[in-house]
Amino acid sequence: MIDKRVSTVEQAVSDISDGATILIGGFAHAGVPNELIDAVAKAGPKHLTMVGNGATEVETGHGQLMTAGLVDKFICSFPKMPDKPLYEEGHPSAGVQIEIVPQGTLAERIRAGGVGIPGFYTATAYGTPLAEGKEVREFDGRHYLFEHAIKGDFALIVAEKGDRWGNLVYRGTARNFNPIMAMAARITIAQVHQLVEPGEIDPEHVITPSIFVDRVVEVPRKP
Repeated sequence: MIDKRVSTVEQAVSDISDGATILIGGFAHAGVPNELIDAVAKAGPKHLTMVGNGATEVETGHGQLMTAGLVDKFICSFPKMPDKPLYEEGHPSAGVQIEIVPQGTLAERIRAGGVGIPGFYTATAYGTPLAEGKEVREFDGRHYLFEHAIKGDFALIVAEKGDRWGNLVYRGTARNFNPIMAMAARITIAQVHQLVEPGEIDPEHVITPSIFVDRVVEVPRKP
């Protein structure tokens, strides 16, 4: 019997080790697997490479892992909000290496990693500092940069509903980066607001099929 359920978020992330690359879903405050992030911060693996859209807070979400001093590199589109002290001198995140990637390019690099495409060409960011060191080719009179796919050791995602097989559906904009990150990691860990029995999710409504999910932990929505 296929059963990918785990009892706690702590158990779900227990094998994330030093030096891992972790993909973490979310866009601003939507679709961020906060409880899984809390568990990683508590476990304390170091020298992580973190991939995500951006950090909006210091003590929660993506920023929490940098504040805890666990992240060496952050690959993202929006490193911080203007009023937050991330990366400033004296803050634990001051030494984090930042790789800024245009948002559409970031999504496509992750998607490419999930479908087995090693890289692709895009015109986005050509002629800007973000193009430094990247291969350039010309197609039909226009210049394009070569971008490498992104894959992770782990993906931490959140879904609205899931079953013990690992089929997932999302709620509104909480969908954002979560489905493509589920495809691009060696181990995908999903926290879901509601666990249901197999068959209760209409197959036509499944966004992330079970083949891409390794662990499911139920975290009921807070009142």
